Amino acid sequence: MKRLTTPRYAVSLSNESTSTSSQLNRSERKLLTRSALLSSALRLMSAGRGFGALSLREITAEAGVVPATFYRHFSSVDELGLALVEESGVTLRRLLRDVRRTGLPPKSMLLSSVRIFQQFIDDHRAHFLFVTTERSGGSPVLRAAVRREESHFIHEMALDLRQLGLMPGQSSATLEMTCGLVVGTMMLAASEHLDLPKNQPALVREWLDRFVRQLRLIFLGARAWREAGS
Repeated sequence: MKRLTTPRYAVSLSNESTSTSSQLNRSERKLLTRSALLSSALRLMSAGRGFGALSLREITAEAGVVPATFYRHFSSVDELGLALVEESGVTLRRLLRDVRRTGLPPKSMLLSSVRIFQQFIDDHRAHFLFVTTERSGGSPVLRAAVRREESHFIHEMALDLRQLGLMPGQSSATLEMTCGLVVGTMMLAASEHLDLPKNQPALVREWLDRFVRQLRLIFLGARAWREAGS
């Protein structure tokens, strides 16, 4: 699965070879540097630092660029955090949207979605550590950004459920409420998965089974739900 950001570079970006620089146009170099700044913030957080504790100088030093370069890409450290939130959300929404539109039976679709979600967490562990932490703490700006991404996720899922006819007869409000419960469960499951010890496949299987059963319970309840007065 494609990574969201590029890996750490062995050579500082500020000291790229002439031959490499000549092969990249200005736009490509700008994207490369932006990606390096995002990756650097994630690496620092993976080492145990909270996002709120990161300084601009630390991020640029890790990326191998001078501090002035940072402002060509982001107006503040919070804006870099917003980019990380958006990057994670857009990619995950696309992956799960593709699963929903494959035409699989609902039971298979649910299991496939959970497995893709699990793989996405494993492949982008630093992103999820960042998002799950900022979702309930840290900067108000980033908390709001995570909530916005969740709202996009909920709305897209509700539209797909309607278009695929998976919950016939339910109102748009019920679909949105159901998808809100699903997304909340996903975020909790992500936190639990991140806390699992390494090399413990039995615990991963237990987590997967519990997660699937929780989602099935939500959808079973939603299908039986009736609005007041209906």
